[in-house]
Amino acid sequence: MPIVTAADPAGAASRTAFRMLLGVSAAHLLNDAMQSVVPSVFPLFRESMHLSFAEVGWVAFTLNITASVLQPLIGAYTDRRPMPALLPLGMAFTLLGMVGLAFAPSLWLLLAASALIGIGSSVLHPESSRVAHLAAGRSRGFAQSVFQVGGNAGQAIAPLLVAFVVTPLGQRGFLWFILLAVAGIFIQSGIARWYGRQSGPASRGGSRHAAAAGAVPRTKLFVGSVLAILILMLFSKFVYLAGMTGYYSFYFMDRYELPLGRAQICLFALQFAGMVGTFVGGPLADRFGRKNVIWFSIFGTAPFSLLLPHAGPIGAVLLCLAIGFILMSGFSVIIVYAQELLPGHVGTVAGLFFGLAFGLGGLGSVVLGKLADSVGVSSMIHVCAFLPLLGALALFLPRDSALMGVPDTKKFSNPA
Repeated sequence: MPIVTAADPAGAASRTAFRMLLGVSAAHLLNDAMQSVVPSVFPLFRESMHLSFAEVGWVAFTLNITASVLQPLIGAYTDRRPMPALLPLGMAFTLLGMVGLAFAPSLWLLLAASALIGIGSSVLHPESSRVAHLAAGRSRGFAQSVFQVGGNAGQAIAPLLVAFVVTPLGQRGFLWFILLAVAGIFIQSGIARWYGRQSGPASRGGSRHAAAAGAVPRTKLFVGSVLAILILMLFSKFVYLAGMTGYYSFYFMDRYELPLGRAQICLFALQFAGMVGTFVGGPLADRFGRKNVIWFSIFGTAPFSLLLPHAGPIGAVLLCLAIGFILMSGFSVIIVYAQELLPGHVGTVAGLFFGLAFGLGGLGSVVLGKLADSVGVSSMIHVCAFLPLLGALALFLPRDSALMGVPDTKKFSNPA
């Protein structure tokens, strides 16, 4: 470890900021691992509680809608008044949700536990994204990717947690996730203290002044049209992912006559590759432009998603690796692109886009569940395969220079 001296205060501050960035990424990992376990165990709940596909969709809807509705409100409020205490509080809600899942005997209590987990997620994301922004310096794409890759890593290990913890132990296996929640509370408490010092009155004023100075004048029509395209990108991405995470296990088991554990390998491949793609996407956007990465991350998925329903078990794993890597590379970039479109509204943008991500995923789960009940899981998976084609609309996004200028490629530095 390098020795920090009084002659190097900027270097010490930079290293501290980077540690905080790694901390919120780790907390994101723990949160999303617990949250992603829920759709991964839908086959278990469906069998034990005799649920229909539509009822499974309502569980996913409850989990996602509680996250989506609150996040923009929390983000907008904390843009005016940062609340570091929300960081550990979000993990406390998730802890209660895990306990609820362990003991839920019916659909209604399962919905209540899912709602608690969704609330925990809605509290975590806007403020943690703000911490990442504070720690970013000029490399915003890199910082957002580090934060987001934690979430993708959590999503990637969720199927493994299901296979090795929940499947052998049943619902009571969720009690082991209390340890993850407690670790998250501990990490977020330390970050909250640093965040409180960074978000004092002077820091908030300086941040807003800098944002206003760098903003490019633009019309409401311009902003609205760009946001509409970005939302369509989120729709394509997260409804497709809802189909994969919520229902692909059923399709895989039915088509190949293989057990749930084998189906989880495909989901693990999807999420693990997504973690790598997320980490790579931000730095690539810093170098080659946000717009270029956004359209490629959605539209570039289409050839592989269209092939997936026709592949064998091994081919499915390989295609899931390609889909996860490409599709997940764009989400952190979309958030940074939108934050540059609306400077001075970091929390609002983060809350809005994380909220939309969860909301669209929740609504997609309900619609896809009803579709699966009507026409079968196989037909529903085939329909989902066409969603990434909407990524072609990202070609109509304005160039990065129309927002905040040419993307900066400098290394990670102190936000001061």
